[in-house]
Amino acid sequence: MRTLNLPTARVFVPLCEPARYKGAWGGRGSGKSHFFGEKLIEDCMAEPGDSGGEGMRAVCIREVQKDLAQSSKALIEAKLKAHRIGEADGFKVFRDCIETPGDGLMIFKGMQDYTAESVKSLENFKRAWWEEAQTATDHSLNLLRPTIRAPGSELWFSWNARRRTDAVDVMLRGAEIPTGSVVVKANWRDNPWFTAELEQERLDCLRMQPEQYNHIWEGGYVTVMAGAYYAKNIADARLQNRFGRVGADPLLTHRVFVDIGGTGARADAFTMWVAQFVGKEIRVLDYYEAVGQPLAVHLAWLRSRGYTPEKAQIWLPHDGATQDKVHDVSYESALQAAGYTVTVVPNQGKGAAAARIEAARRLFSLMWFNETTTEAGVAALGWYHEKKDEARNIGLGPEHDWASHGADAFGLMCVAYEEPVEAKPMKYRKLNNA
Repeated sequence: MRTLNLPTARVFVPLCEPARYKGAWGGRGSGKSHFFGEKLIEDCMAEPGDSGGEGMRAVCIREVQKDLAQSSKALIEAKLKAHRIGEADGFKVFRDCIETPGDGLMIFKGMQDYTAESVKSLENFKRAWWEEAQTATDHSLNLLRPTIRAPGSELWFSWNARRRTDAVDVMLRGAEIPTGSVVVKANWRDNPWFTAELEQERLDCLRMQPEQYNHIWEGGYVTVMAGAYYAKNIADARLQNRFGRVGADPLLTHRVFVDIGGTGARADAFTMWVAQFVGKEIRVLDYYEAVGQPLAVHLAWLRSRGYTPEKAQIWLPHDGATQDKVHDVSYESALQAAGYTVTVVPNQGKGAAAARIEAARRLFSLMWFNETTTEAGVAALGWYHEKKDEARNIGLGPEHDWASHGADAFGLMCVAYEEPVEAKPMKYRKLNNA
């Protein structure tokens, strides 16, 4: 039996040793799929079923796979051809599967085709490679993980990160990951065989789609939707390194800008941005969002972060002054009762949303974001977009969805911003020399 001597990019070396879970995530052009494709062939050749045993059984998975064109089969076949591996080496390609040495088998499936009963057919499989794993659901992962149980079995995942809440990111990049996990980040610069054609595509993306570049090529989460109101502003801020560690000035007031939500599971989100205006610079320090919680919870968060009435002031939208018909209280009066100085921004009328967007775009170049504490809010800004009438191809104003509440509070901050007045030079009276 032949052995393979495959060149391996340094970033993938940790994945060459046995491990129960192996993961590789990052942007395009990193070679993740190529590594796992070759590794799968190599493992099948290393375990050919000698001594009466059965050869390696492996399943290549996607969440949804309507036909083999959507599978990893074409990549595996290309690797076999490139390394001149064929029937003499124990590999035989069929329409829907590939035989491997020692009567082993490689199959290609969509997890949505499996049920709790049918997934048991994979119990003797020793390799499961989940390509495009960012689309994996919790249900599918929970079906697969305990099923791949043969001694020495491994589960592999390769994906382009999409959202922090995606099931595979929670599993392999969350606070707690499974025992025996080896996970690497791989991007284009880690690929020694990165082609000139891919380099041109990368540079074109940076030039033509800067708002999408971080996600497509650098493995960042999707934080900016194409066509979003602030897509270009966020992209420019990242290129100018205005996201990072931003400290507060201890001598200046913290300004808290609020979009009001309600209580109950179906209420709108209650959001707050915390900023300081330092000269013309806007330091965006913190973001808060909660759904269905009473005011006491929001106040507790403010105090826990040090935004006490002695150090912070609050700005509310116009409906913050509206009295509750039953309890005769408003957000304004309740926050004042908690000791805060509160300013209610007047109603701007029908053009309020457009005015907030215009003000935010105008001021964005003055903003510096404390990245770790404002990440969720920036994600909302990156998603905030116009609702479209597709039939008439006209805009209908901002889409009211999960992102709009954070964007509204951000817009309130920009509307309330007052450009500092430069002090005029002092004039001195001329004294007579007499």
